[in-house]
Amino acid sequence: MFKLRILFYYLVTRHFRNFKTVAALRRFQSTRMRKHAEWVKNRSRFYREWDGGVIDKKIMMEHFSDLNTVGIDRDQAFQVAFAAENSRDFTSTLNGVTVGLSSGTSGNRGLFLVSDQERAMHAGTILGKILPQSLFSKYKVAFFMRANSNLYTASQGSRIIFEFFDLLKPVGEHLERLSVFDPSLLFAPPSMLIRLAEAQRDGIISIRPLKIFSIAETLDPLDQKKIELAFGQKVHQIYQCTEGFLAATCKEGVLHINEDCVHIEPEWLDESHSKFIPIVTDFTRTSQPIIRYRLNDILTIRKTPCPCGSVMMALEGIEGRADDVLYFLNQDQERIMVFPDFMRRAILTASDRIDEYAVRQNQDGVLHIHLKSASEGRTGLESSVLTEIQSLASDLGAVIPKVIFYTDLPPLNGKKLRRVMRE
Repeated sequence: MFKLRILFYYLVTRHFRNFKTVAALRRFQSTRMRKHAEWVKNRSRFYREWDGGVIDKKIMMEHFSDLNTVGIDRDQAFQVAFAAENSRDFTSTLNGVTVGLSSGTSGNRGLFLVSDQERAMHAGTILGKILPQSLFSKYKVAFFMRANSNLYTASQGSRIIFEFFDLLKPVGEHLERLSVFDPSLLFAPPSMLIRLAEAQRDGIISIRPLKIFSIAETLDPLDQKKIELAFGQKVHQIYQCTEGFLAATCKEGVLHINEDCVHIEPEWLDESHSKFIPIVTDFTRTSQPIIRYRLNDILTIRKTPCPCGSVMMALEGIEGRADDVLYFLNQDQERIMVFPDFMRRAILTASDRIDEYAVRQNQDGVLHIHLKSASEGRTGLESSVLTEIQSLASDLGAVIPKVIFYTDLPPLNGKKLRRVMRE
């Protein structure tokens, strides 16, 4: 029965939700959201008393026990989730519901709940959107994640073989197993894909995946270029978090919001309405409803239609967390926002000799810029970057802050890769 549910949602996603117009998509969303809201209010004490305002992770975690619809206590859920983290056995459930932890990039860990019905829906939906061939072809899936989950392995079967690679283990421990497995689909954060690309380039591994997916971290254009060069193919993206499966790239490599599953209210950050923070309503989530939930990410909308023809919202990219907006000062000591994408472009424009980089701004406003280059000598490298940052500051009407350069990269220490961040 579970496999039949996956097949059902795969077929629905693949063949029956190809909306021809934006109006048709909006009608579909409106009907689903109205029915979903009524269902949730009858089963969630929090949403029954909710005033309709925007919620965030802090509110969700404070009211977790009353918000979920399956009667799971927050403290008990944390106990189960932490036990799985410590044992590295992610197969356990609570009252038949999968319990997991978010990665805690923002500093506090979050819980997520997924029922069997939702696991089947998630598996069928994601397979419908990302598989390069039919569901009935055979696939070997390599998944590099910090934690495994029943959510990810739901599609395991005779035709889809799933292999989990624990990110908490050294890269070297994975290479031989990955080569022997030779995946047809490879999922990994960019920080791991970079290491695998280097191993592929150096002949340490030789794998031939049909499709490569960047997950969990922001994909920087510099990293994307390096990965694509090593594997000779386009890197696709999946935008997924505790709050749901939000977006995936189409055949053209363009990210589209999964508007057949979620509704996005943009909280615009600029006058041109190009960058926004998404307020998400997922009208498929029932165990842990996500209604008017404000994420902490900055997305950049694509202004031109995607060649694939989809009417679902297209994105130029995911810039990273809203907390990672940098700030310069103008002559009057007023703060001016510098989006991560602005800094990213300044670094990449400066020189093609930069292999990797990281930008950190501390509380004093000082920019700490780490530049890694395999090219002989660094003559002119730092001055080129400084010139581009000066140009950026001038365009923004700001004064360039103090800049300190480093020749090495800051350690990740088990955290997600963030090329640009404000500490």
